Amino acid sequence: MSRTHERGSATLELAVLAPGLLLLIALVALAGRHAIADGAIDQAAAEAARAASLQRTPSAGRDAATEVARAALADQGLSCLRTEIDVDVAGLRAPPGRPGRVTVTVSCRLRVADLPLRVPATTLTATAVSPVDTYRER
Repeated sequence: MSRTHERGSATLELAVLAPGLLLLIALVALAGRHAIADGAIDQAAAEAARAASLQRTPSAGRDAATEVARAALADQGLSCLRTEIDVDVAGLRAPPGRPGRVTVTVSCRLRVADLPLRVPATTLTATAVSPVDTYRER
């Protein structure tokens, strides 16, 4: 065989393989974004629960948790389509001497529209619990 029959085969191979390679790169980017966002949301929930458990009143605990969670997500550079922060401060209402706990759940609808994939936005959720000091005045 002569070389004239093989002209353009490398170009054709690249044209056939390129969409698959681009899809693979986009899937890796999606997995990486999901993993980073999952860690950031876990950290935000833990920081928010700890901040709320240090407060003396339920309203102060709720405010502290919300503020800390939003700041933690912003510090991580995570932009959510929608962020929901649910704070259960029932443990701050317990009388001194009785154990209590604060629970914070952070949900983030992850932005994926900028990736070249047709996947719906994913909602990531993390819950953290922090104990309230049993003998501290509330």
